[in-house]
Amino acid sequence: MAARQLLRAAPGRRGYSGAGAAEFLHRSIVPTMHYQKSLPRLPVPKLEDTIKRYLNAQKPLLDDDQFRKTEELAHAFEKGVGRELHEQLVAQDNQNKHTSYITGPWFDMYLKAREPLLLNFNPFMSFKPDPKPEYNDQLIRATNMTVSAIRFMKTFRAGYLEPEVFHLNPEKSDTKLFKKIIRFVPSSISWFGAYMVNAYPLDMSQYFRLFNSTRIPKLSKDELYTDEKAKHLLVLRNGNFYVFDVIDRDGNMLRPSEIQAHLKYILSDNSPAPAFPLGYLTSENRNTWAALRKNLLDNGNAEALQKVDSAMFCLTLDDFPIKDLVHLSHTMLHGDGANRWYDKSFSLIIAKDGTAGINFEHSWGDGVAVLRFQNEIFKDSTTTPAISPQSQPASVDSSRAVQKLDFKLNDALKAGITKAKETFDATVKSLSLNMIQFQEGGKELLKQKKVSPDAVAQLAFQMAFLRQYDQTVATYESCSTAAFKHGRTETIRPASVHTKKCSEAFVKGLSNHSTGELQDLIMECSKYHGRLTKEAAMGQGFDRHLFSLRHLASSKGLPLPDFYQDQAYARLNHNIISTSTLVSPAVQMGGFGPVVADGFGVGYQVHDDWIGCNVSSYPARNGKEYLQCIHKSLEDIFNVLKGKKIRS
Repeated sequence: MAARQLLRAAPGRRGYSGAGAAEFLHRSIVPTMHYQKSLPRLPVPKLEDTIKRYLNAQKPLLDDDQFRKTEELAHAFEKGVGRELHEQLVAQDNQNKHTSYITGPWFDMYLKAREPLLLNFNPFMSFKPDPKPEYNDQLIRATNMTVSAIRFMKTFRAGYLEPEVFHLNPEKSDTKLFKKIIRFVPSSISWFGAYMVNAYPLDMSQYFRLFNSTRIPKLSKDELYTDEKAKHLLVLRNGNFYVFDVIDRDGNMLRPSEIQAHLKYILSDNSPAPAFPLGYLTSENRNTWAALRKNLLDNGNAEALQKVDSAMFCLTLDDFPIKDLVHLSHTMLHGDGANRWYDKSFSLIIAKDGTAGINFEHSWGDGVAVLRFQNEIFKDSTTTPAISPQSQPASVDSSRAVQKLDFKLNDALKAGITKAKETFDATVKSLSLNMIQFQEGGKELLKQKKVSPDAVAQLAFQMAFLRQYDQTVATYESCSTAAFKHGRTETIRPASVHTKKCSEAFVKGLSNHSTGELQDLIMECSKYHGRLTKEAAMGQGFDRHLFSLRHLASSKGLPLPDFYQDQAYARLNHNIISTSTLVSPAVQMGGFGPVVADGFGVGYQVHDDWIGCNVSSYPARNGKEYLQCIHKSLEDIFNVLKGKKIRS
C-alpha cells in the first residue's frame, strides 16, 4: 500500500510537457542499489550437510543395492577428494567477497552450453490482457508497453527504481517512515536495518543486463555484450529488422506520439518477408551459429549486427491474433523462428490482437529480474497509459527516422539459414504443449487446511507420474537465492521418500488407508517440502555446491572423481520432471521446454481458488495424459483434505 502511495506522490510521475511523458515510473526515496553493498554472501554449505541432502534426494529413486553403492561413493568423496575440493572452494570464496561462489561456474555452464537457446534455455512469461479492451489494439499496446519499458530503464539507471525487497512484515517495513529512515543508513550496513524489521532486500546485480544486451555466439563459449550508450529500439516484423532511436541526444525519451508514429509506419510497411530470414540462425547450435556469424561479419554486416546487439531490447510484432492458450504458449515460447531473435536479453512479443509476452535469454539472469520488469510495465501501461485509442500519431517523417536493416548474404549464409529453418521446423513440430486449469480449489483452501500450496502441486506431479509410468524420477524445482549477493538459483528436490510413500498410497493402496491416514501422509509431504524450500532459499541446497566442486575439479584439470561417475548421480541430474512456478498480477502464464528429451517442462501457478499447469513434452512422453493424471491427483488430494473418501 505504502509503495502505491509513494508512486502517487512521486514528483513528476506524469504530466505531459513539450518533451512528452514523464521520464520515470516513480522516484524511490531509497536509492535502487542502496542495499546491494551490504547484502549477505551466499553461504557455501558444509560438505557433510550436502552429502546428507544428496543421499536423501537419491533414496526414492534407487533400490537398496543401488543406494548402498551410491552411499559408499558419497562417503568416500566426503572424506577424500571432495573434502580437498570443498576446502579449496571455501578458500577461493573467501578471496572473492565481491561475488558468490556460484557466479563463475553458473555463467560458464550457460555460456559454454552448445545446445540451441530455443526450447533448451529461453522461457516465456505472457502478460494478462489490458483490462480495458480497446487498449489491446496492437499499435496502442506496443506503444504503451514500449514507453513503460523505456521509463523502467530510465528509472533504474537514475537510481529511482524502488529496491526489490521481500517484506515478511510489510506493516513495519513497507512504509514511508521506514524508507525515510533507512535511506540515511549507510549502504555498507543498510541490509541489517531492513533485516531488523523482517524485510529482506534482494540482489539487483542482474538488472543492468536487461537492456542494450545480447548473447553473442562464439566457438566453445558465448559472450554477454551490453552497450548502455545505444539509444535505439529493435523492431521485428514479418522477418524484417527495423531500428529507430527512442532516446534523444539529451537523454530524454521520444514523445509517445512519435514512438506511436514510427511503430505505425513499421506496421503498415508492406515489404515482403525476406527469402532467407536471419532470425533462424539464433535458434541454431551455438558453434554453428558462431561460425555463420563470423561469415556475416566478414560479409559486410558488422554495422547492422551492431545495431541488433546493442538495441535497448527487441520488440517483436506478429501479424496474427492468438487463438487460445496453447497457441499463446507456442507463440511466446518459440514463434515462427523468422520473426524472432532469441539472443537478445529479452524480446517483448505483441500479437495482432495485442496479446503480449516476454521471451528471455537465461544466462544473464533469472526470473526475479524479468518478473519485476513485467510487473512494473504492466502496471504502468495499464493504469497510466502514455497514449489512448483517441491519440493521434505525431506528424513526423518516420521514413527518415526508421531504418530498415539490410543484410548481405552469400551462398554459405543462405545455406546456413535454410538448414537452420529445417532444424527449427523439425524441433518445433516435435514439441507438444498442453495445459489444464484445476478449478476445484487453490491456495485459500490449502492454507485453511494448513498445508503448503507448493507442496501440494509438487505432490500431484509425483503422483501423476507414478500413475502414468509407475515410476518415481528425478524432479527439479527452481528456487531463487536472490536474498544473497549475486545469488542465482538453487534446486529443490521435490521427489522424496515422503512423496513416494504418499503417491503409492493414493495410486496403489487406497483400500489399505483411511482418509485420516492419507491426510497425515499429505501433511508429512508438506512439512518436508517446506523444509527443503527454506533450505534452498537460504543457500542450503546441495545441487549448486556439488556442481561448483565438479567445476573446480575440471578447471584444475583433475580427473573426474568417482562420485560424479556414479550412474545414480547422472540419473539425478537427468531431470525428467522440470518445474518452475510464479504468480503475479501481471502474468497470465509461463512456460519452457523440457530439459531432457524424455522429460516434461512444467510451468504452474497456484492461485487463490484454482491451479494452472502448462506442460511441454517431446514424443517420448505424453503430456496430455500426464496433465489428466495431474488433474486426477489434485482432485484426490483436495477431496482427502476436505475429508471425503476417494475411489481409485
